[in-house]
Amino acid sequence: MLLEWLNIDFSVAKWIEAHEIMDLGCFSFWSRTDHELSLVCPTALLPKDAEVREDGWCCFRIVGQMEFSMVGILAKISACLAEREISIFAVSTFDTDYVFIKKEKSHGAQVALEALGYSFVEKM
Repeated sequence: MLLEWLNIDFSVAKWIEAHEIMDLGCFSFWSRTDHELSLVCPTALLPKDAEVREDGWCCFRIVGQMEFSMVGILAKISACLAEREISIFAVSTFDTDYVFIKKEKSHGAQVALEALGYSFVEKM
């Protein structure tokens, strides 16, 4: 299975108070629950009014469209990285999964996943 690094510095942020979801015009993930509003986006585009933020994330995605009947892919990646004490923040879309890790862990993550049989395509 192919994985692809995204050549973007990401931040994760949240708001507890009411906040409008805005179109950042780019790669971003918004999620709203009854407790918070969260955003994952390029660090350079993170709104300045975030109540809490954490910078320093990078991301890879599973290449290609994944059918909903495919099971265990994210679990296998997560378990591999957990064995090496690399925590993840995962986001799934209709087509695929995105795995966010801290930038300083990216090399170790790639080495671990390649040892498990995954291949990485060039960063976009």
